[in-house]
Amino acid sequence: MSTIRAKDRDAVIQSLRAGVVPRVGQHLIQVGRSGELDSLLKDVDRLADGGSAFRVVIGEYGAGKTFFLNLVRGIAMERKLVTMHADLNPDRRLHASGGQARSLYSELAKNMSTRTKPDGGAMQGIVEKFISHAKSEAKTKGVEPEAVIRQYLAELTEMVNGYDFADVIAAYYRGFEEGNEQLKADAIRWLRGEFTTKTDARAALGVRTIIDDASVYDQLKLLSRFVRLAGFAGLLICLDELVNLYKLANTQARNANYEQILRILNDSLQGSAEGLGFVLGGTPEFLMDTRRGLYSYPALQSRLAENTFARSGLVDLSGPVIRLSSLTPEDFYVLLQKLRNVYGYADPAKYLLPDEAIPAFMAHCNQRLGEAYFRTPRTTITAFINLLAVLEQNPGADWRALLGAIELSKDDGAKQDLAVEADDELASFKL
Repeated sequence: MSTIRAKDRDAVIQSLRAGVVPRVGQHLIQVGRSGELDSLLKDVDRLADGGSAFRVVIGEYGAGKTFFLNLVRGIAMERKLVTMHADLNPDRRLHASGGQARSLYSELAKNMSTRTKPDGGAMQGIVEKFISHAKSEAKTKGVEPEAVIRQYLAELTEMVNGYDFADVIAAYYRGFEEGNEQLKADAIRWLRGEFTTKTDARAALGVRTIIDDASVYDQLKLLSRFVRLAGFAGLLICLDELVNLYKLANTQARNANYEQILRILNDSLQGSAEGLGFVLGGTPEFLMDTRRGLYSYPALQSRLAENTFARSGLVDLSGPVIRLSSLTPEDFYVLLQKLRNVYGYADPAKYLLPDEAIPAFMAHCNQRLGEAYFRTPRTTITAFINLLAVLEQNPGADWRALLGAIELSKDDGAKQDLAVEADDELASFKL
């Protein structure tokens, strides 16, 4: 087994210790959930064939939704798809009238990624790839490149903002040919949704529209067609933290966002969004709460309802909702082994814990947390990294003593709690 570079090892360990998903090295710690991954891989293949996809990934806090979404994005990029991702928050929504939807689009555009640019910022490269394809074909046919560009983009003009989209790409080509960096920058600004007024956009590019709250989803559909024209297989959009829609206090605003999700779902199921896929991450209450969740919207409840035949251990991963299954204790054992391996640079001589320490740590977690330690692994992973960090910085420390000390302090805390309760009862008796 090859050793792990210090840069990759530190990126994984620091992220996990902070309770966040690492940006790189996810393959080093991936375990379990093969059925769910296989189901999403079929969606990726469907997108590559010009189809569409829509999934809602449901899991508790810390259950691994973000990790799962990042893993799917990485696989999609390897399959020549373009990916976009963003987390929803109070300033980023699917539907709004105060700029929050455009803010979400701008974040998605900033995080646009391909296999050669996995960390975002791929918009300009995709546009230039499209232009280079058009120039090659124009040279073969002996015609002007802009005529070929217009011919390719003619199919987009039937869509919302399609004419202006074609004008912006043509403007970028002119800036590319003339060495006009300002024109190129303005074209990319428009594509990223960074123009706030139509006046500015018209002065810079001669177009009459901008990407605003009302046209975000239509622009994403345009981009999905455009990336296919540029030679990519399709566009996969990952949206996480959708629980922020559930938290919206205003019922009208919440329902407007759910209507947008319904529109996306209908387009995907009917196949009218060519080469466009959505993967949404949320918590169980975001889905199932009949007062504020997706199930509060009857049209969504009927479409996202679970298969009633999938009972008693039977699963159906073909529907729009995927519930992340709990990691089994066996999966968790493998995960802790992989964490030990990453922490030791994949060099057995640098392992800080022996093999027998991993079952002992799992037993320790089971006593403290019960079965929750492998259902929502974030807390347990952080605790394991903390244990390794102490052992690394204190070479003489004994892992058995460390686990025992935690149990002892836990028992002392319980005794203190009992003493406080006894004091409270005595005080109430005196009163």
